[in-house]
Amino acid sequence: MTTISFQNVWKEYDGKVVLEKLSIEIAPHAFVAVVGPSGCGKTTFLRTLLSEEAPTRGRILVDGALLPREPTVERGVVFQRYSVFPHLTVLQNVILGKEFAGSKFLGALYGKARRKATDEAAALLDEVGLTAASAKYPAQLSGGMQQRLALAQALITRPKILLLDEPFGALDPGIKADIHELMLRLWKETQMTVVMVTHDLSEAFRLGTRVLTFERKPNSELEPDRFGATVTRDLDVWPPKLAPWNTGAPRKGARTSS
Repeated sequence: MTTISFQNVWKEYDGKVVLEKLSIEIAPHAFVAVVGPSGCGKTTFLRTLLSEEAPTRGRILVDGALLPREPTVERGVVFQRYSVFPHLTVLQNVILGKEFAGSKFLGALYGKARRKATDEAAALLDEVGLTAASAKYPAQLSGGMQQRLALAQALITRPKILLLDEPFGALDPGIKADIHELMLRLWKETQMTVVMVTHDLSEAFRLGTRVLTFERKPNSELEPDRFGATVTRDLDVWPPKLAPWNTGAPRKGARTSS
């Protein structure tokens, strides 16, 4: 299981402060939902955790070690816009993650390694309910099915951390409810630590074990870019979403909400 620590993290772009004074401790196997107004730095926060952006100041630690400077297979990601390859079948899309992880130079697996990756991908497609669609192409899938595929694609490398950037915002309510149930089940059955950005408060409290609110301080007319977003509310969701290794006890000093 994986712990994440943001230690006085700031992020600036050309003098504009986007994030400031972020000091956050994320416990192993937490499901953290990040909410806040548009443009307040939520996606930038996620991008720093993915190593697509580097903090201007401060440190990010994973299990006590500095976060790698480049994205790694230990961190999976699912975006709102499906990050699947249209020219590959459902099965091939899922296998691809194993190929990149297992063969960095060739980007392909052969023989026994290929058969093992195919078996793992097929088992994961069964988990997300896409076995019958394994030979189809993404364009032949519904929106909900494509998002299931994106989840399988992210999970095939067994990441320690799963990052979700508005992953369910474009889904119809009925499909979204099914995907929520799937996401909770996959989280409970693994030891992943999940960080999800969302605009949907009900989604945040339904899925999260903890909800962080990001907000920007009122800016001065003389210095409109001086203040960045920081965490203004930090709530443990109650009752807890229990997993076998999770006691469900709130963090010391944390506020709770049902």
